[in-house]
Amino acid sequence: MPELPEVETIVRGLRRLLPGRRILDVRLGKTDFIDDPVQLGESLPGRRIESISRYGKFIAFHLACCASNASAAVAEVAGDAASDCASKTSRVHLLVHLGMTGQLMVRGAAESAPPHTHVTFVLDDGRELRYTDVRRFGRMLIVRDSEIDAFRDRLGVEPLEITEVEFARRIGGRHARIKALLLDQHVLRGMGNIYVDESLWRARIHPARCGDALSREQLGALRRAVRHVLETAIRLRGSSISDYVDAEGFPGRFQLRHRVYQREGKPCARCGAKIRRIIVAGRSSHFCPQCQPTPRAPKRGRKNARAKKQKR
Repeated sequence: MPELPEVETIVRGLRRLLPGRRILDVRLGKTDFIDDPVQLGESLPGRRIESISRYGKFIAFHLACCASNASAAVAEVAGDAASDCASKTSRVHLLVHLGMTGQLMVRGAAESAPPHTHVTFVLDDGRELRYTDVRRFGRMLIVRDSEIDAFRDRLGVEPLEITEVEFARRIGGRHARIKALLLDQHVLRGMGNIYVDESLWRARIHPARCGDALSREQLGALRRAVRHVLETAIRLRGSSISDYVDAEGFPGRFQLRHRVYQREGKPCARCGAKIRRIIVAGRSSHFCPQCQPTPRAPKRGRKNARAKKQKR
């Protein structure tokens, strides 16, 4: 599944290619991953792509209606119909989540579309923005301008921007497995299995440790590890494990820097111990048993165990 570095790489590529372009038409194939296919097909043609952002794992296209279309529409309506017209001529935001196998690529209109191309945005310069998705676990929706801030705020904090104090509050104040906390999109937006495993290895923290069991020094090391891993992965244009390619069809290179993810049985790059894989929070978790020691049982649990043994 594309995670923060992959989505950021795609966004940066789309920023070079699309701002200023106008959407002439929208062609739809299978639509079970689109919140409102009718709205998508009817409200986007004629809109201009102002800018492109990333909200966690979501790609956000900020779309303005062409001035000529807006002024003409306003001139044609009056009374109650004016409010309906305003919704069609105001700024909107197209949000795209790539799911597990989604891809967004810009191609010439003459190029044949690959299989599983489900949405095609026809642009005014002879190119097309194509969304392909084999498994269709992604999501596509339109959010009105008045609702976009609320949508973004429902997500967690951006891990590349979070302060040390906020990180300690969100992670260190929770009695939950650190692996689960880092994967929770309401805690940190954009993190996924690859970069959680890599960050925990770098910070020398076992994935089954609880957030509130970490010291202030460990929380600080983990925050720095998360930033380092994400920034390095973005610089190397993400990890191409299966289907991921950027907006121009090129793979990433960070998979060559993985230290634990999908390296079960291979030597740790730091100490030489064999990498292990366990299930934590329902997810495969790769770690080094030497560098990331298994957390001890809680003291209360050990006392109860000793008491039961004495009764026997």
